[in-house]
Amino acid sequence: MEIIYLCFFAFLAGFIDSIVGGGGLIQLPALLIILPDTPVPTLLGTGKVSSFAGTSMAIFRYARNVAVPWKAVLPAALTALVFSFLGARAVTLLNPALLRPTILVLLAGVFMYTLLKKDLGSIHAPHLSPVPEKIYAILIGTIIGFYDGFFGPGTGSFLIFAFIGLFGFNFLSASAAAKTVNLATNLSALLYFAATDHILYRVALPMAACSVIGSFAGAKLAVARGSGFVRVLFLVVVSGIILKLAWETVG
Repeated sequence: MEIIYLCFFAFLAGFIDSIVGGGGLIQLPALLIILPDTPVPTLLGTGKVSSFAGTSMAIFRYARNVAVPWKAVLPAALTALVFSFLGARAVTLLNPALLRPTILVLLAGVFMYTLLKKDLGSIHAPHLSPVPEKIYAILIGTIIGFYDGFFGPGTGSFLIFAFIGLFGFNFLSASAAAKTVNLATNLSALLYFAATDHILYRVALPMAACSVIGSFAGAKLAVARGSGFVRVLFLVVVSGIILKLAWETVG
C-alpha cells in the first residue's frame, strides 16, 4: 500500500514540477511521512531518481513543442552541474538553515513583482547579444546551481524568474529552460547518492515511472495552455514555498 501512495505523490510532483518546479514540496514530505524509519539521505536519493526521470521527460516534451534557447541554457546547465555538487559538499561546512530567512525574503519579492507586473513573461522577446547571454547563463548556473546543491527550495522558481527577467523569455520558454538546468543539478545529486548507496530502488523505480507520466501530462498541459497558465501556477507554487519556509522559520 505504501508504494501506491508514493507513486501517486510522484505523479503529482512530476505534473507540477514539469510546469513550474516545486515538485519537491510534494514528493519529499510524502517520503518522510510514508517511510519514517528510512534514513533521510536514502529518502533524498530515492526521490532524486524520480525527479531526474520526470525532469527528463519534461525536457523531451518541451523540446518537441517549444523552441528551447540552447545557446543560453547549455552554459547554465553545465555550470550548474559543477556548482550543485560544490553546494552539496558545502552543506557539511555551513548550516543551510541560516539561509532560510534570506531566501524567504527573496521569494516574497519574486512573488510580489510577478503579481504586480502582469505582462511579465507574456511575450517571448530575447534581447541579449551572444556574449552577455553566455555570461549571464554562466552566472545563473553558478549561483543557482550552488544554491540548489546547498539548500534547494525554490530553485525552479528562481530559474524561471531569472530566464524571464534577464533573458526576456516568456513563462513557457523559461520553464523549459529551467527544467534543463534542473536536470543537470538533479544528475549531480543523483550520482552522489548512487555512489554512496543511498537509493531504495524498489521504491525509486516505480516512483520514477509515475513521475514520468505526470511530467508528460504536465508539460503537455503547459504547452497547450501557454504562458498565462504557467504564470498563474508559478504564483501558486511560489506562495506554497513561501508558506513552507515561513512555517519552518517560525517553528
